[in-house]
Amino acid sequence: MKVNVHAVNFTVDGKLVDFIQERMNKLEKYYDKVVSSDVFLKVEKTSDKENKIVEIKIHVPGDDFMVKKQCKTFEEATEQSAEALERLLVKRKEKIRTHI
Repeated sequence: MKVNVHAVNFTVDGKLVDFIQERMNKLEKYYDKVVSSDVFLKVEKTSDKENKIVEIKIHVPGDDFMVKKQCKTFEEATEQSAEALERLLVKRKEKIRTHI
């Protein structure tokens, strides 16, 4: 799967990009028709510690899924987003199976 990582207004660390790539590749075992994904990393300017935002957009044939999570770290937000996407992809796969 092609993963595009976009860091908004900051430069992203190589380790974080590798972590995101690895985590997104795991989604393919839930739904193998994923074309690509766009990951947007943002830092919100607030005094709150939970200011890291991760938005993930997944492209599958005939549909797009978007998940947005806000946490203390990008890793935690990526993990939560990926878990939400896992649920969405499993639901989509079951829905397609019932129509066959």
